[in-house]
Order: sequence, then C-alpha cells, then structure tokens
Amino acid sequence: MMKTGAEILCECLLKEGVEVVFGFPGGVLLPLYDTFPKYPELRHILVRHEQGAAHAADAYARVTGKIGVCLATSGPGATNLVTGIANAYLDSAPMLAITGQVPTFFIGKDAFQEVDITGVTIPITKYNHLVLDAAELAEYIREAIYVAQSGRPGPVLLDIPRDVLQTKTDFVFPEKVDLPGYKPKLFGHPAQIKKASDLINTVERPVIIAGRGVNVSRAFAELKELAEKSQIPVVTTFLGIGCFPESHVLSYGWLGMHGMGYANKAIHHSDLVVAIGMRFDDRATGVVSAFAPQARIIHIDIDAAEIGKNLNADVPIVGDIKNVLQVLNKQITKREHVSWLSQLDEWRAIHPATEVRDHEGLLPQYIIRQIHEVTKGDTIIVTDVGQHQMWAGQYFFYDKPNSFVSSGGLGTMGFGLPASIGAKVGAPHETVWCICGDGGFQMTVQELATMVQENLDINIAVMNNGWLGMVRQWQELIYEKRYFGTQLYNPDFVKIAEAYGIKGVKVNKKIDVRPAIEKAMAHKGPFLIEFVVEPEENVYPFVPPGKTLVEFLEMPSPSGSLKK
Repeated sequence: MMKTGAEILCECLLKEGVEVVFGFPGGVLLPLYDTFPKYPELRHILVRHEQGAAHAADAYARVTGKIGVCLATSGPGATNLVTGIANAYLDSAPMLAITGQVPTFFIGKDAFQEVDITGVTIPITKYNHLVLDAAELAEYIREAIYVAQSGRPGPVLLDIPRDVLQTKTDFVFPEKVDLPGYKPKLFGHPAQIKKASDLINTVERPVIIAGRGVNVSRAFAELKELAEKSQIPVVTTFLGIGCFPESHVLSYGWLGMHGMGYANKAIHHSDLVVAIGMRFDDRATGVVSAFAPQARIIHIDIDAAEIGKNLNADVPIVGDIKNVLQVLNKQITKREHVSWLSQLDEWRAIHPATEVRDHEGLLPQYIIRQIHEVTKGDTIIVTDVGQHQMWAGQYFFYDKPNSFVSSGGLGTMGFGLPASIGAKVGAPHETVWCICGDGGFQMTVQELATMVQENLDINIAVMNNGWLGMVRQWQELIYEKRYFGTQLYNPDFVKIAEAYGIKGVKVNKKIDVRPAIEKAMAHKGPFLIEFVVEPEENVYPFVPPGKTLVEFLEMPSPSGSLKK
C-alpha cells in the first residue's frame, strides 16, 4: 500500500500503541501536521516550548510505562529538545523524540534551520538515526521504539527530512525487530543469584537500597516479598521513592545528600547492601571510598555498564529486576533481624527527618504535609528541582508506586510544570499536584497555556521564597553567606495564572494553607496556589560535598548551632 512518509509515521505510531504526541510545529514538519487530521486516534498536544514537549513525554512514560513521544521542527526546535532528552536519558525514561530536518538535498549546506541533531544527541540517546529514505522509515521507527522500551529504558531520536515525509512508498510494517548487536539480558545468572541468596541468608545487618529500576521493572510485589521474607530494612534512592510503601514497618526512607539521617547510618553500619536498580550516584553515596565500609555489595541491574562503574560489587547480577527477584525469593530463607531493626528504630528516634516543627512563619514542610493530609496520599506528586523537591520527598509519604515524578540525574529546573501535564495526560483519573519553586516555575511558566487549552485538572503549588533557594543554601553553609545571583524579583504569580485564565490564590499564613488546598482540590481545571514561605529556610539533613553519608548536618538547635 502506497503511503507518504508522514502517513507511515502515523501508522507506525498507532501500531506501537502510541496515543499521545507532545509537539510544536515548524516549516519542515508541515507535511506531518497536514497529515495528523487523518489520524484522530493520535492526540496531539500543542506545548508552548519544545523543552516542555520532552518533559511532558518523559513524565507520561514514567506514570504509564508506555513510550512517551515528543515532536519538534529542525534547528532550534530540535535543540530545544536536548535538555529534555538528557533528562530522560539520566532517569531511564522511554521516550521517542521525532525531529524534522531540512530536505535531503540541503543537508550539509547550512540550510535555514539546519542542525545535525543526531550528532548533537549521540551521548544522550540509546539510539538515533537520520532517515534518508521513506522506504526505510517504518523499520527505523520499529527499531527505535523497541530500543527505547527494552533493557534499561531511555530516549531515542529519529531525524526525518521534509522530503522523506512527503515521499510516497510501499508501506510494510516490520513484524519483528532484528538488531544482532543489541540483546538486553533479562535473566540473571543462576550461580550469581545463588551467591546472593547465600549472603542474604547468613548476614546480620543487611539493607536493601531500591532504586528507580524497581519502578521501571514494576517489581513492587517481588521487592516486598524479599524484604518481608528476610526481614531486611528497605532504603530507597530519591528516584526510587514509592517503589516500596513508606508506611511499611520495614521502610526507612531514602538515602543520600538530603536523605534521612537514619537511612544513611543504616547503610554505613550494614554488613550487606542489596542494591536493586540503582547506580550508586554521587548524591546517594557521598564519598564513594567510605560508602558502606563494612558491607559486601550485591548489585542487581539490567544495565551491565552500571555494575562496577562507581562501586565494586561482590555479587554482580545483570538482568531484569522482576525476573531476578522472582528467582532470588525462592532461594532465601525466612529470617529475623530483631536487634538490627531495633538499632535502626533507635537512630530514627534520634535523627527524625520527617517531623514538621512548630514555627510561626509559613514553612514549605508544613505545606507539603498538609497536601498529604488533604489528599490522604492518593495523588501523583510532580516536582520541579530545588529545595521544594527535597521537601516533597521528605514530608509527603508515598505508598503508591510511580506516584512521585521528579528530575533526578540531571536536576532540571523547569521540569515540573510540563511534567505535570504529561503525568495528567497519562493518568487522567489520578489527582496530580505540581510542586514548584519560584525559580524553576518561571523557566516553563508558558505551559500554563497548554494546561488551559487541554483543560487539565492540575493543582499547582508555587513555593515563593524570593530566592534560588538551594543555591542560596549552599552559599550560606559552604560559601560563608556570600550571596550573589540568587535573589529573585518575582511577579505576582496569582495574577500570572489569571492572565492565562487559571484561578489562583495567594497564601501567607498557616491558617489559610489547608482551605487553599481544599479549594484547589474541589476546582475542576488547573488551579494555582502561591505560597509565600520563609525566605531562608534550609533543607536538612544535608551531607556537604566531600563528606561521608554519616557526616550529615541536621536542623540547627535552638541555640542556632548546626547538629551533626
């Protein structure tokens, strides 16, 4: 059957189960945009900036487990996707970026809006290709989506020239993908799993570190079985939040620079770390040479490149987490670690990290806790990046898998607003709260228009402290309060929302916090609350750069000195 390249692209997306495309048009994409009306099953969401398209596709993929698709024109449209692609790459989100390109006969001649986007994105994609023949388009789409979703998920990119979109050719959808050099390992080696079970069955102070890989593999039941059967305490990474219910008796928060002090102490004093779907990122480990100094390491990950990259593993296991844990759980014996768990509970009492202290001013921690109480935890929390992001991880309790969406590896300010769009589109029946700082919010504020145009019921909490808060905190604690480039002049965010046709309220007092949250929840459509919070509130615990996990700073004592 003869079809244009644009029609082939739409047909392939539908056959791959794609329902939504986040995009922004441009000249070389007009053949595709002229074709979209023929395929009403493909919902196109017009963002206001291409970076927003990438972040929305990223979050859509995280909450649904499906591939997220974003679309941009050549040149600046394509380069505007780069930050979002890098974000998805570091956080292992399956995403297909489609970019338009100048016609093939102009490539290499510095034509208007020509950029070698495949060259630009080689380091931040699992797979990318410049498609020069419409007859090969279906094969490349099939391959790209397969690579994005298999193994360790990640972003892929297809760059398609305008004349390829216009050319007619025979359309044959490939029945299978054949990539001889790409064979993700899905099942762990039996001998390695046996070594892991032997260790788990004999040690006295084990800790599980569960990362985003558990969310990706949907291995929630298997992780819970492992923890309960062996009575092993579970600590998560920041992006692992939600993979193990935080109300569970074996849950001990998350580790790292702003993780719970008792979680960090548990790792430091353990004799076995079972690392599952995490990559020993520097924000999680502190000084790597001093990480878990008494422990042997079992490292389970689907990406062999992560094994031994940052930390040597005594028992490396490469495979899909769900598959590996299903085998491992059959080999472990029921254990009890009464004294070890008692020690962790004692540390938790000494180093509380989730208590909201009394304060006459408006604290962000109090606001986060109130959102949790009003929603009863039954919501998807999407954050931007900064202090509010850490507070959202600390003071909201996550029992639902994939209910926490945040930028981890890249730490992308501006992620929150467009990501909340992707989350809501992917989970339309879920409540979605977007929590932003005043700095990051202004980086992608234009996506408020997308929310209105799509009539998305998203609640937005802007924590306005008048600073780039996390950077200011570092200037205070590490650079002797030499503040430069971090104080913000802000607009009236409620008026900004109203200009977009969004209802909003400004809150300055504690007494008004809960009524404002309830008002937002009762409203149908987007709703913004500007919370004017304490300007110099800091995030604690805090492991300063160059320190070990147990050298964390805690909330200052009443005398004003930092607790260590």
